[in-house]
Amino acid sequence: MDFDLIIHNGTILTVNPSFDIIENGIVGIRKDRLALVAAKTDDRPPPRAAKTIDAAGGIIMPGLINAHTHLPMTLFRGLADDMALDVWLNEHIFPAEARYLNPETVRWGTLLAAAEMLLAGTTCCCDGYFMEDTVAETLAETGLRAVVGQGVIDFPAPGVADPTDNLAVASRFIQDRLNASALITPSVFCHSPYTCNQNTLQQAKALAEKNGVLFQIHAAETRREFDQIQDTHGLTPVAYLDSLGLLDPGTLLVHCTWLGDKDIDIIARRGARVSHCPESNMKLAAGIAPVPALLAAGITVGLGSDGCASNNDLNLFHEMGTAARLHKAISGQPTVMDAATVVKMATINGAAALGMAHEIGSIETGKQADVIVVDAHRPHMTPVYHPQSHVVYTAGAADVSHVVVSGSLLVADGRPTGLDIDAIIARVNKIAFKIRTGGPA
Repeated sequence: MDFDLIIHNGTILTVNPSFDIIENGIVGIRKDRLALVAAKTDDRPPPRAAKTIDAAGGIIMPGLINAHTHLPMTLFRGLADDMALDVWLNEHIFPAEARYLNPETVRWGTLLAAAEMLLAGTTCCCDGYFMEDTVAETLAETGLRAVVGQGVIDFPAPGVADPTDNLAVASRFIQDRLNASALITPSVFCHSPYTCNQNTLQQAKALAEKNGVLFQIHAAETRREFDQIQDTHGLTPVAYLDSLGLLDPGTLLVHCTWLGDKDIDIIARRGARVSHCPESNMKLAAGIAPVPALLAAGITVGLGSDGCASNNDLNLFHEMGTAARLHKAISGQPTVMDAATVVKMATINGAAALGMAHEIGSIETGKQADVIVVDAHRPHMTPVYHPQSHVVYTAGAADVSHVVVSGSLLVADGRPTGLDIDAIIARVNKIAFKIRTGGPA
């Protein structure tokens, strides 16, 4: 066979440097790589392949990249809504995590998250949480691509009862995972500048640098955090992190809702990247990140969902639509955050934020074959004038028909090929019953 997989009869939204859109396109995959990206110019049948997918006039595009998740928190979806972040965390989420998270529950919560993301066209995510060894093992079974960050925090946490062990646990996690899987990349995730002291922050960053992995941290998420860091250190959260030498292209700052012009300049000069999580920030009334200003400063901004306990889903189609509309509304400028810009945030810019743009995030020959097909043969998707606009303003998770990760077909005709959805839902509902009734873990 010429190819392992051919996808044809669709419009290719390449998200390449020229943002080329190829009508009547054809994508050929050999093993884990994109080997053909072209327009079909004649009536001859597509090249021979072990498997062929007819996109039926749909949109063929790069898989979506979720630049910030807490995957096991699917277990706490809807557990505590409509409250301030500090109350939500301290009175509901932290106690639930302490009581109900263990390797078994983390596994099932991660499986549920993987199923949700795959069905919604996400092919890569950046996770930061606790018990990440279990998260990594579980994700490896699903076929998803992921950056997986072991959580570091100066308080007892799931899997790390003694916080003085937090960096040792993170170090072991990285060593165990560094070359264990082509799809799973380890990382360090410091919770925030107010839950990690200066020594912890600097040692965690040094650990990430030593191993050449991403350093993730929540930063400038709320006014409360902003005021606390100002009162304690006399600096904004971003300036404080910069004073510790933590900001560089290997740092991913999550949220960044409370930034001034000087903060934006610091991030730009240091080359740090940002993950924008608009729906979580809105739901928790944390604030609105100045994304148009970040982009204007040349800062790489990806798009994240955050965890299901604060969003309450992992749907990047929702995030794209929200990001585009939100920033238009607050700026009064209908031209900001145009569809192409937002598509890039969910694909190639998300890849760049994770340091992976050379491999994923666009449909270009030689790159990893992370591809999705969006079904356009539906009333709400008809007609299609500009595919990028449809992806941002019209399409939803249920419109994803096929998902390919590293050349493997993980969703076909809207159904996972390797996950038992019914079994996952049944098991998570049993766990949720214990959480709801206060039963034993």
